[in-house]
Amino acid sequence: MLDHVGFQCSDLFRSAAFYDAALAPLGVVRMMDFQVAIGYGTPPKPDFWISVFDSGEGFRESHIAFAAADRATVRAFFDASVAAGAEVLHEPRLWPEYHPDYYGAFVRDPDGNNVEAVCHAPEAS
Repeated sequence: MLDHVGFQCSDLFRSAAFYDAALAPLGVVRMMDFQVAIGYGTPPKPDFWISVFDSGEGFRESHIAFAAADRATVRAFFDASVAAGAEVLHEPRLWPEYHPDYYGAFVRDPDGNNVEAVCHAPEAS
């Protein structure tokens, strides 16, 4: 349904350092860097963009969830995010109120957005 999504950042380079670390365990890499906008994804194109804050006023929290292949990858995302300085919103765990196999972790990026990694598959045996 979506082709790509983007967030404006108060400090692009601080946010880029966070996303470089947080998205690496998910296999997502920095694919384009225009100094005012940076695109992340898996080839062939970037799906997630961060850019300098240049329009609008104030802050409104956004939420984005990145797909993880398995629960270990959710935990790796969480560990990398916390090591990169992210505020912990929710440690990795099951969220049965969403569905029985929903396993996610939530952190805040440097601008205060709610960033999640989620796996919808059951625990591997």
